[in-house]
Amino acid sequence: MTERVVVVDTEVPFKGAHWQRLVDAIMPDRLVAVSPKDGAAVAAALEQAEIAILAGDLDERHVKAPRLKWVHCDHAGLTKSARADVFTRGLVVTGSAGRSGPALAEHVLMFSLMLCSRYPDFYEAQKRREWRRSPEMNDLRALYGRTIGILGMGHTGVELASRAKAFNMRVLGYRRRDLPNPPGVDRMYSAHKGETIDPILDEADILALVLNLSDATHHLIDGRALNRMKKSAIIVNLSRGGVIDQAALMAALREGRLAGAGLDVTDPEPPARDDPIWDTPNLLITPHFTAAVPDKIDRSLDVITENFRRYRAGEPMLNRMTEEDLWTKGAGR
Repeated sequence: MTERVVVVDTEVPFKGAHWQRLVDAIMPDRLVAVSPKDGAAVAAALEQAEIAILAGDLDERHVKAPRLKWVHCDHAGLTKSARADVFTRGLVVTGSAGRSGPALAEHVLMFSLMLCSRYPDFYEAQKRREWRRSPEMNDLRALYGRTIGILGMGHTGVELASRAKAFNMRVLGYRRRDLPNPPGVDRMYSAHKGETIDPILDEADILALVLNLSDATHHLIDGRALNRMKKSAIIVNLSRGGVIDQAALMAALREGRLAGAGLDVTDPEPPARDDPIWDTPNLLITPHFTAAVPDKIDRSLDVITENFRRYRAGEPMLNRMTEEDLWTKGAGR
């Protein structure tokens, strides 16, 4: 059997025992480690490579590599790798989605708890050394008994559903494919069944966006969608900034048509210092950063090692990018 060449980007964060685990998964194929900054070495390796393991996204070099069949990008979002020529070329592209799912789910709940309790107001009062109660506090409600709508039922959506159910919330989910409900979801809607997100917009007290950015999801939450939502509702976005029409969101918050929003992503990212988003009322922003799970690298390697087994066995790959992930509106594509 012809020896496979596996090119590994030296910027992948695998050291010591983690590196050995990767080596063991690649054996008996030949591993060639190259720095992505060494253009000549990368070009030479890709002339022979059948598989590439990257820290970042693929580029023209990988699309044009004559023998390359599978590229794994060791991060969650594959938006920048979702290029039309990748599919024309027949290249298999996978990612490490799911490794940070528990932490991302916690991030959604952090925003939800802070906004539903109006914690920023309490914190500002604390800084002023004020022990303050006001009549509007009587309208505050716990997460218990609320309805959360989760758009995107991948790894993070599934983790979020189980945690929301632990808060005794009602959970509505939306995803592309028509599959059995994961644990914790009370009602699932599916694009492949011809269903829309409108019932979720109508009922959600909290709308969590944890789906990929694609042509289908660009500005999914626009002015029309925002106008359907309850004035008491909040939105949390941990997907990509382009999923929301940001101008429409800011207008809804400024006009009191929405109670609050928590954004870990913006459009553009980062916002300019004079961007009005910084001063939008009832809006919390984190800089596209979530606390890490302690076993993040092991969870990445779980995906990679299982995909080596599947690749050799000719089985469907985990976290494989599909044409539904294409986003041609951005980045000049």
